[in-house]
Amino acid sequence: MTAEGAERAARAFRDAFGAEADGVWTAPGRVNLIGEHTDYNEGFVLPFAIDLAARVAFRARPDGAIRLLSTSGGDGVAELAVSGLDRGSAAGWSVYPAGVVWAFQERGIEVPGFDLVLDSDVPLGAGLSSSHAIECAVATALNEVTGAGLDAEQLVLATQRAENAFVGAPTGIMDQSASLRGRSGHAVFLDCRDQHAELVPFDAAGAGLVTLVVDTRVAHSHADGGYASRRAACELGAEVLGVKALRDVSVEDLEEARALMDAVTFRRVRHVVTEDQRVLDTVAALRASGPAAIAGFLDASHASMRDDFEISCPELDCAVEASRAAGAIGARMTGGGFGGSAIALVPSDDEARVRDAITEAFAERGFRAPRLFTVAPADGARRLA
Repeated sequence: MTAEGAERAARAFRDAFGAEADGVWTAPGRVNLIGEHTDYNEGFVLPFAIDLAARVAFRARPDGAIRLLSTSGGDGVAELAVSGLDRGSAAGWSVYPAGVVWAFQERGIEVPGFDLVLDSDVPLGAGLSSSHAIECAVATALNEVTGAGLDAEQLVLATQRAENAFVGAPTGIMDQSASLRGRSGHAVFLDCRDQHAELVPFDAAGAGLVTLVVDTRVAHSHADGGYASRRAACELGAEVLGVKALRDVSVEDLEEARALMDAVTFRRVRHVVTEDQRVLDTVAALRASGPAAIAGFLDASHASMRDDFEISCPELDCAVEASRAAGAIGARMTGGGFGGSAIALVPSDDEARVRDAITEAFAERGFRAPRLFTVAPADGARRLA
């Protein structure tokens, strides 16, 4: 699949620009196993890179022009320039590579003009971080082509800067970290305060399980007001409690916190604080007992996001409830919320039954048919060819 994807991107580049690419780089999407909206609160997350990825075929050019094309179609070739790059000069998916160029330039790195073809199989709007996959693939290519020598931590911060200041999405560092640091057969346990990362074994197949993704096909956007308002509530909660970030609040502190803030802000705080603890508990369970031991934490995480953080939606709840009723041992929505995907840990022998039950439940409620697929932990961003 990896070789096939590299050749597809290289062939599309030849067809578009009439020349061979300098190389093909890739970066995967991610599934967040647990730890939602904890990253920008300097807490803990446990994502893994998935076996769906963005690939970029890249060729430097001497004239400072940038030409961008996606194999998924759209508006044809987007034309930009390295000099004077700003948010107003890019539109659609081109804001992601443009933002990375801008972030590299902000670091004093001289970026040449280039032609680029994007070929991605990470579903758009599904909560699997399709945008960060693009950014990390472009950043990995630029890092090599320019000789910048940025390490994983610096690449994480550069792509976060592109997201926050150029794209305009107030995201944390989880998605980039998973895409850049991932390894096959492992999840990435990340401390978002200091970027300390550890690989934690996550071998679902070895435990007789599959990780089923239910793409509700309800599109969401991190740049919309729902995400920003949740982040603002977290910042308010930290200010009221006199801490740098909600990472510094323990579960034992919550009863006292309840009396200090309005009910909505308290629920937002409670989600983040308990979710941090669930990440730590999940890591401990994976190390001690394996994937089957984490099911209850997934269920509790979804309930917290549904009731306290209020970022679920009827389709996500349907996916979780139907999968659990049909045999999944644990399930939760994943990603920023307001749409996107749910994940379910499903015994391999029950996968077909769970898939059918979810599809039937969506049809019964009049929802758009979901897209169902399994994912496994994969290697992170790298050069393919």
